[in-house]
Amino acid sequence: MSDKIVLMDLQAQILKLLSSQSGLTSSEIHDRIKSTKSAKTTKRVLDQLVDKKLIEKEGLNRYTSYSLSKSYSILHSIDIDEYFQQDIDERDIQKAFNHKLLREDLHRVDLFTDEEYRKLETLQGEYRKNVSGLSPTQYQKEVERLAIDLSWKSSQIEGNTYTLLETERLLKDKETAAGKTKDDAVMLLNHKEAIDFIVDNPTYLEILSVRRIEDIHSILVNELGIDRNLRSRRVGITGTNYRPLDNEFQIKEAFIEMCHLINSKSNVFDKALLALVLVSYIQGFSDGNKRTARITSNALLIGHKYCPLSFRTVSSIDYKKAMLIFYERNNITPFKRIFIDQFEFAVKTYF
Repeated sequence: MSDKIVLMDLQAQILKLLSSQSGLTSSEIHDRIKSTKSAKTTKRVLDQLVDKKLIEKEGLNRYTSYSLSKSYSILHSIDIDEYFQQDIDERDIQKAFNHKLLREDLHRVDLFTDEEYRKLETLQGEYRKNVSGLSPTQYQKEVERLAIDLSWKSSQIEGNTYTLLETERLLKDKETAAGKTKDDAVMLLNHKEAIDFIVDNPTYLEILSVRRIEDIHSILVNELGIDRNLRSRRVGITGTNYRPLDNEFQIKEAFIEMCHLINSKSNVFDKALLALVLVSYIQGFSDGNKRTARITSNALLIGHKYCPLSFRTVSSIDYKKAMLIFYERNNITPFKRIFIDQFEFAVKTYF
């Protein structure tokens, strides 16, 4: 068995122990998990879990004790394949909207580990260096390339049947694809218009507000027969027993709290990831929530001069599963993996 697997197993044992009993010292943990590894190894694994924000420690030296962190439920690892082996009615989920998540929990959580922050900032530095060497014409060309990929993938996640090549022809030459619906073409064109808007107005969503998110949604749903602005009727989500808010006043209140939360975060990656999951979680619109979330998230990145995401290589199924886990468990880890992977892909592929 490799050292990596052994350490992962130790992490799992420690987390299981601390879920039933908190305030244990390093030596107590080592004794109770009956590890064949040294006490020094156990201490190293505890330090790793602290860095991952999964546990927290209190006290000094040999009096230091460990407990699950307040952010454990949001950040602990979930086996996606194992989770979805359970039938929709068998999964242990939080069915109702979690107000505490916006009002308290996410305010005190660092969403990424120190290592993940370092990786993202290193990639951002690479992006900044690449952009500085581009002429305005070259930069605009790369933005157009990313916009086509983002319009295609974001629409594909929503069931759009255009291929990437057909999307490029539509957005560049206004050539519709044979056998495709008008709505498919309109959805793609709306995406491009929304992306163009945030590129032309990079500070528009730098500070989030309900009205400005509604403006982005209005662009995305134009001529699609979808109600604009925050909804006043109940909606359901396919594939889950999670029930979004159905009271229009609570929906607006949740959006205001979300904007306050995101605006209060100093780290741009936190802002972008939170927008990506929370606009979808609140389900404030009758349709177009995930589309609005992806454009809003990118608007925050662009507004702070960070590399935007195209989501081109993410599987639509993986995206939806990660979103369902956040709906049902308020766990952001699967979506965080997607975000990091797609940020790296964007930096390495565009600009």
